[in-house]
Amino acid sequence: MTTWQKSDWRSRPRVQMPDYQDRASLDAVETQLAKYPPLVFAGEARNLTAKLGQAARGEAFLLQGGDCAESFSEFSADTIRDTFKVLLQMAVVLTYGAKLPVIKVGRMAGQFAKPRSAPTETMGGVELPAYRGDIINGFEFTPEARIPDPARMLQAYTQAAASLNLLRAFSKGGFADIHRVHAWTLGFTDRDEAEKYRDMANRISDTLAFMTAAGVNGDTMNGLSTVDFFTSHEALLLEYEEALCRVDSTSGNWIAGSGHMLWIGDRTRQVDGAHVEFCRGVMNPVGLKCGPSISDDDLKVLIDKLNPKNVAGRLTLIARFGAGSVGDHLPRLIRVVREMGAQVVWTCDPMHGNTIKSASGYKTRPFDSVLREVQEFFAVHAAEGTIPGGVHVEMTGKDVTECTGGVRAVTDEDLSSRYHTACDPRLNASQALELAFLVAEELSARTGDSAAAAAV
Repeated sequence: MTTWQKSDWRSRPRVQMPDYQDRASLDAVETQLAKYPPLVFAGEARNLTAKLGQAARGEAFLLQGGDCAESFSEFSADTIRDTFKVLLQMAVVLTYGAKLPVIKVGRMAGQFAKPRSAPTETMGGVELPAYRGDIINGFEFTPEARIPDPARMLQAYTQAAASLNLLRAFSKGGFADIHRVHAWTLGFTDRDEAEKYRDMANRISDTLAFMTAAGVNGDTMNGLSTVDFFTSHEALLLEYEEALCRVDSTSGNWIAGSGHMLWIGDRTRQVDGAHVEFCRGVMNPVGLKCGPSISDDDLKVLIDKLNPKNVAGRLTLIARFGAGSVGDHLPRLIRVVREMGAQVVWTCDPMHGNTIKSASGYKTRPFDSVLREVQEFFAVHAAEGTIPGGVHVEMTGKDVTECTGGVRAVTDEDLSSRYHTACDPRLNASQALELAFLVAEELSARTGDSAAAAAV
């Protein structure tokens, strides 16, 4: 049991949250949301924590990916299916290459709010409040759309519930059968530039064919036809989080009913702030974004607050420094964790530290920089003798042109053709799979080195 209450955050300093003008409407929405069923359940959160505990020990690997910010207007079954499919495909590559189980967590069914670097935006000499995600205000650049509207929380809940319903059907209803998801390899490798990936793809196909011939298939082994799939989002809009928070009848602890895993952003990790106060009290696994500005002392306090019992899998540290800067910051944080004896999952977010403005005026992320940050992340962990436990990426199943580079060589000039994100640029399906191959190679090298050391 705990004395923490879900409203305790309201007495703490709040940042990156809207000031609602109509307090009566906000109160009505919160009251209504508090009556709705939770979107996820305590047993699911406990299951994810246990799996993340395996990742902390190097016995599994976390793949966390999905939209920068989910959109009301682009919500569709096809969008959910395509992103889910790419995550499954990435997991196949990682599992095959690293010989490790992969924990699949989507930035889905709740990733509606976004922190912003400035409170306002200016276009054509007009200054308006910044767009903060569909759960808060509208993307259209009009005074009316940019007014925070609490009723948007109800639409976000409805969309999240529908998304979770479909994701559960996909993950348990046969769509995730490994014999269905391996066919992507043909399209991805039909290019000379992808030769280094073709061999792995062929070996995956050969292995699946052998397993089928041997009678090990989805009919005889449920693990090949279904997957565990979890959802996550940044716990930014705390009125929404509080309204969906419930007491777990089994343990008496609080469970955030909005998603299986929550994370605290690099802009909202103040040690005495509202977001840390809320997340410390829920039993869900929690992620913490760690950028270049995080100090050793703050990290110590945050670890103590967010995981006081030092439970493996409870806390994931998401490193986001930018290519070329990982070696400047990650080693010191690793040493802090080591000195504390803290059990954490180390994951790499290679997206947020590599955002630039292209010559064509679009915000983009060079794919080479994304890959380089991942390589630097693995290199530091190899040097420190610690465990690289996962990757956290913004990606989509759509064939967008938002990040430059990759096997299909998206250029600055290409960005305008299919640039659909409402906030930050995402990897497209091809780039996401290419990243998965790189991570698989890094993991394979690490596990190979571990096996060699054990043999000696």
